[in-house]
Amino acid sequence: MTKLLERAFREAAKLSPEEQDAVAALLLAELESEQRWSEVFRGSQHALGKLAREALAADERGETEDLDPSTM
Repeated sequence: MTKLLERAFREAAKLSPEEQDAVAALLLAELESEQRWSEVFRGSQHALGKLAREALAADERGETEDLDPSTM
């Protein structure tokens, strides 16, 4: 465990039981969210690669336009 995480747990331990549960719920929700995003991205690599190849091919055929950031 890192020093920063140890410090966070020490500080959280000073909170009331209700506040500790709230902090724990937030942490667990964040970890679950990160896991879901990792799974989504891992499962989408093939589709993203295909889209990238299609975009490059369209650009090579001259079917794309340069974006002007000043108009965004």
